[in-house]
Amino acid sequence: MIVDHLKPPYFAVIFSTIVEDNLEGYLETAERMEELAKMQKGYLGIESARNEIGITVSYWQTEEDIIAWKNNVEHTEARNLGREKWYKKYQLRICKVEREYGFTN
Repeated sequence: MIVDHLKPPYFAVIFSTIVEDNLEGYLETAERMEELAKMQKGYLGIESARNEIGITVSYWQTEEDIIAWKNNVEHTEARNLGREKWYKKYQLRICKVEREYGFTN
């Protein structure tokens, strides 16, 4: 689903990943992180796609909200598991969205 109800300015966290072959527990953890993120102050939405490279974009009201999410204990534990077990590589980017537009047919 494409998130299309946002009003700039807001922030986007772009999380790009390449995963290992053994993903035991990965999907359950990813689903839990999405549930948990939805409960965080400032959370606005999420979009995700996966082929050889996975890309997840989460949207937040402020940079402070992003930092609070980063420091969430359960999220920190999941991040550590990702580094230990699931990710060959990941890259995280934080952007301020000042303008957007879209199209629906």
